[in-house]
Amino acid sequence: MKNFAFSTLAILFSSPSWSENHRLPLVPENVHWGYFDAGVKPVLRIASGDVVELETMIARGLDRLYLAGAREDEIPQPIRLVESEVSERGPGPHPLTGPIEIAFAEPGDVLEIRVEAVDLWIPIGVCGFLPEGGTIPDEFPYGGLQLFRLDLSSKTASIRPGVDVPLAPFFGTIGVAPPKLRGRVSSGPPAAHGGNLDLKELVAGTALFLPVHVPGALLSIGDGHAAQGDGEVSGTAIETFLKGRIRVVLHKDRRRLLWPRVETPTHYITVGLDPDLDQAARIATSEMVRFFTEEKGLTRDEAYILSSVAVDLRVTQLVDGTKGIHAMAARSLFR
Repeated sequence: MKNFAFSTLAILFSSPSWSENHRLPLVPENVHWGYFDAGVKPVLRIASGDVVELETMIARGLDRLYLAGAREDEIPQPIRLVESEVSERGPGPHPLTGPIEIAFAEPGDVLEIRVEAVDLWIPIGVCGFLPEGGTIPDEFPYGGLQLFRLDLSSKTASIRPGVDVPLAPFFGTIGVAPPKLRGRVSSGPPAAHGGNLDLKELVAGTALFLPVHVPGALLSIGDGHAAQGDGEVSGTAIETFLKGRIRVVLHKDRRRLLWPRVETPTHYITVGLDPDLDQAARIATSEMVRFFTEEKGLTRDEAYILSSVAVDLRVTQLVDGTKGIHAMAARSLFR
């Protein structure tokens, strides 16, 4: 058995003949709102290799959409039912679909979430900022909202005539349950369990690797984004409703993963998370050095130097309390 690594795309997106397909619709009993918790009862149980088609609710619910000018008749009744019936909420703002229990997952394993499809669902979204919120709070002591109509044919949304934003939908929040001793944690700040990563590279065709902390892993997904810039500087992306398809693969007896990692068709990505942006950069860099040495056979000196000359550090987000830096290494570096 090979060591855990970012596998080749041919292997990564193969379809095991033993897999089963599951559907997880957006209904109140499939949603927990604002937290990750090892004590939450799973709503679906699957095996490694299985595919799940799921639907997700907009972050913070419907209030901001209505305040921005959306009409109630634009929102399908099942979504309004989730808004009205899921009363246990917080401390975070994200309605999450799940959790999904993965058979035989144990602490120390690695869970791979292959994002096979992400589709815009309801052609409407909202972005904005809270009073004294975002990255430059002193300049915006008031709040603001912008309603976006999503053009599903051109895959753009206009902030005003002549200013078009290209749409690249992704799930802003993908996470497993944290260790039991941490209890219930907010869906707001990301951590080693994943969560509110807000990593815009996680579009269809990519894979996220997360360390497993509790039996069953307990995977939850939400926080649909239609478009987002690195940094997410106002505090939100174009928040929207998404449908998607994921394949979940359990890796056992592999090197223990400390932080989330990502593979795209073009890059290997390591993630650093910390309230201090400098420390987040240190974690992302250290994780890339570790990846180069453990998975690509470089010495630590070579890995550190390669990180300096060929790896790009990007600000994932600045606004979730715990800030994010992701390090990107091109796959083409390795023949």
